[in-house]
Amino acid sequence: MNREDAYALMVQHTPSVSLQRHMLNVEAAMQFYARLWGEDEHLYSLAGLLHDFDYEQHPDEHPAWGVMYLRAHTDVPEIVLDAIMGHAAYTNTPRDTRLARTLFAVDELTGLIQAAALIRPDRDVRQLELKSVQKRFKTRSFAAGVNRDEVEQGALELGVPLDEHMANVLHALQDAADAT
Repeated sequence: MNREDAYALMVQHTPSVSLQRHMLNVEAAMQFYARLWGEDEHLYSLAGLLHDFDYEQHPDEHPAWGVMYLRAHTDVPEIVLDAIMGHAAYTNTPRDTRLARTLFAVDELTGLIQAAALIRPDRDVRQLELKSVQKRFKTRSFAAGVNRDEVEQGALELGVPLDEHMANVLHALQDAADAT
């Protein structure tokens, strides 16, 4: 599956623009880490772009429904499907690859960063500073749906200090905003 087909599938199954934006943000963070580590950027991109494509239409079956759909209708590699299953901690799918650990690590954090950007007067992630992200992270009532424990666990599984991980994901989202 190429990136254009993955994007079209995501849009087809995801009416919410905010959820589409989330998947694009996760894709940007995944690409950042793929480049950082010299990994396959295409695989990381697919995982980020498709990880929640089934969430709106099948929330009670997510991500299993999406993985079954992708397995039946696309040629998305198993390593990506395993990462998609592993990003949802409640599936108890082991995160045995760096790809899977990265998807888990960036998913919740991109939501926090996006929320922090949206409360800025200019709503621009490019103007957001790391210290603001760190402050919002410590304020559990801010973006209360973001699971801080999973953000910390994700950074730990990646082997990247939390503040460095936050800086990496913020930088990835800022670069993606610059590119549009």
